[in-house]
Amino acid sequence: MSRFARLRSGTLSAAAVFAVLLAPAVPVVAHAEVPLGDYLDLPLLNRDASFGPGGINPVLPYDAAYLGELLNEARAADIAPPRYAALLLQYWLVDLCDKAGIDLASWDPRTGPDPNRQNLAKAYAYYERLQVEHRELQWAGMGGAVGADFAGGLLDFQFLNNVFAAPGLAPAIQQFEVALTDAAGPEAISLLPEGLAALMRATRTLTPEDNQWILGMIMVMQKNIFTDLMPMHDAYVTGGLPALAEFRAAGLFDDTIYRAWVGIASGDHDRVADGNAVLLRREQATAIGAQWDEVRNYKGDIGYAVTYLSTLAGTPSVAGVVPPRLFDQVRREVTLADGRQAILTLPLPDWNFSVLDSRWHYITSELLPKYRDQVENHWPELEALFRTPYEIQIQQHRPLFTLPSFFLSLAQGLSVTVLDPPGPVPAAVR
Repeated sequence: MSRFARLRSGTLSAAAVFAVLLAPAVPVVAHAEVPLGDYLDLPLLNRDASFGPGGINPVLPYDAAYLGELLNEARAADIAPPRYAALLLQYWLVDLCDKAGIDLASWDPRTGPDPNRQNLAKAYAYYERLQVEHRELQWAGMGGAVGADFAGGLLDFQFLNNVFAAPGLAPAIQQFEVALTDAAGPEAISLLPEGLAALMRATRTLTPEDNQWILGMIMVMQKNIFTDLMPMHDAYVTGGLPALAEFRAAGLFDDTIYRAWVGIASGDHDRVADGNAVLLRREQATAIGAQWDEVRNYKGDIGYAVTYLSTLAGTPSVAGVVPPRLFDQVRREVTLADGRQAILTLPLPDWNFSVLDSRWHYITSELLPKYRDQVENHWPELEALFRTPYEIQIQQHRPLFTLPSFFLSLAQGLSVTVLDPPGPVPAAVR
């Protein structure tokens, strides 16, 4: 059995693994002195990318060979893995960025989508590359597929500065509110989904500076996901489960995540799917959960309005997935002109994607099962998508270029169901 096969299978002892994992693979780089002590016990300052540009800690270098040399010295000295956790994560992050063609040292999400366009494309293209080369890495493939929608949406989101600054927009919305109240009574506004009502109010105060802050935070989330989960993937495809055991030993993740990787490596379809679902839950709850909450709570109506707008506008490109706007739609009881009661279903979401429980319900109902079906039953079509240059994928999924399908879905999502004979209002209707 080859060294790589033994590493993938986990047949080496833990002590032997950490001693030999990188030694033959890392080129020898001459240094007069390796100041290992300077790189121990470092906080993971930039694991949350809102801290600043670059890697895990500003002290750490960006030379993969040098980082590997430092790691080998730490292992040889039997230093406890938690003491070199930042060094370990920086090594795999640098190695990953080198493979993806990303300049980690200058990667600053706060500068917004346009300056980071190449980073977005290269990151998501690498996600897809991993899926093509390793069928079990479904989290990466789904991230790459949805990433085109995400990146395209970010580029068009900047357009909102011009939309909200349009002359007469705020007075027009106020006139609409008056007309709605006159027609349906003072409670009419309360019948609207909370996000839409917030959006109407937010147009009065939203500034380009607000928009830029929100864009920066969303870019922070994208880098947080990459920084947290993609080094695990790079370690897995390079060193197998023993490389991930070192992550666990260093405290970079817990037993739950390690068991998920064991399932992913098992070859059993159900265990592979379950393991990838655990990674996705970590992404949504741990890597970006706090940032979504921060954006939603930004300046009251403004943050809620923008996150609701993302729910309304999003159209995931995974085959068969229902757009968020048509999932858990607005349903209201109304009285028709002839006096009969009916349920009016509007093509608007009655939920907000930024709320973790709601987001996770959508993901587990739509994205996870339908992406798994793509991998297991429609692989040639999925692979063809992933071999499309990523810039083309981004352009194809920009919201401004998909308006016809957007409005078609709005038309299809509108319905009236007469309650005849009158009966109890369904639980989903408020």
